[in-house]
Amino acid sequence: MVDKDILETIAALPCWSSPIEVDVLAGGLTNRNFRVNDRDGQSFVVRIGQDIPEHGVMRFNELAAARAAYAAGITPEVIYASKGILVSRFIDGSVLTPAQVRDPHMLERIVELLQRCHHEVAQYFQGPALIFWVFQVIRGYLSLLETRCGGPAGLELRMMGARAMRLEQAVGPVRIVFAHNDLLAANLINDGTRLWLIDWDYAGFNSPLFDLANLSTNNELSLDLQEAMLKQYFGEPINSETRRGFAAMQCASLLRETLWAKVYGLTSTIAFNYRSYGDNYQKRFERSWLDFEQLYG
Repeated sequence: MVDKDILETIAALPCWSSPIEVDVLAGGLTNRNFRVNDRDGQSFVVRIGQDIPEHGVMRFNELAAARAAYAAGITPEVIYASKGILVSRFIDGSVLTPAQVRDPHMLERIVELLQRCHHEVAQYFQGPALIFWVFQVIRGYLSLLETRCGGPAGLELRMMGARAMRLEQAVGPVRIVFAHNDLLAANLINDGTRLWLIDWDYAGFNSPLFDLANLSTNNELSLDLQEAMLKQYFGEPINSETRRGFAAMQCASLLRETLWAKVYGLTSTIAFNYRSYGDNYQKRFERSWLDFEQLYG
């Protein structure tokens, strides 16, 4: 059941030119999302959410990133924004699934979209911007969790912190681009002609290796698909330093998702099984860590 106050807030927004109908959109773990249809046949998405400092989600940054990404031609237009509210045009298309991301032809299109994000969005970004350094994110999560956990749980968190330090050292020097940093299949929409990248909650300057690793781990790309992705993105043979950095970022992406779920399980009011989600990512992190140790330990 949607809170009547939220529906009234949406209806009172000054951006509507005709009467509207509001429907709840499924998904959204950092926002509440709604589809609005007006009588002129136009559709919009309303995202409602405040800053979430413990996750690095700052709405001023999300708004600036969304506007810059629209200027770069890769995300829908923002038509209105106010404190805790962002309204953008609705894209009539299908949200991708991990299986679709793993299709080689689709993966090529996604890599092209990422290259546009990394090379073009920063040109249009206005105002101060955040950096998303996954190892700092991990440190923040561990610090928050350690204040609430003790005994075996505290020991486990300290072990995760030690592994994260090893991974950060393995990444080495990086090139910085403007990255999306949340490459779940659900943040990619296919309208039948082109792909769109949505949801800029975690956007910020970062190494391109993180977006590539995040895309890989969130969608469980095979080794062959990972190799094809890296070759396409960099357009040249992959050297040992890049391979090591990519492998480290894959581990870091899985660890960050594990800790994200643990923190949200403590703080979120959204109905979602964070424990199951986090347990799945933690098991995958452990496997990825063993592989990394064998290759680079």
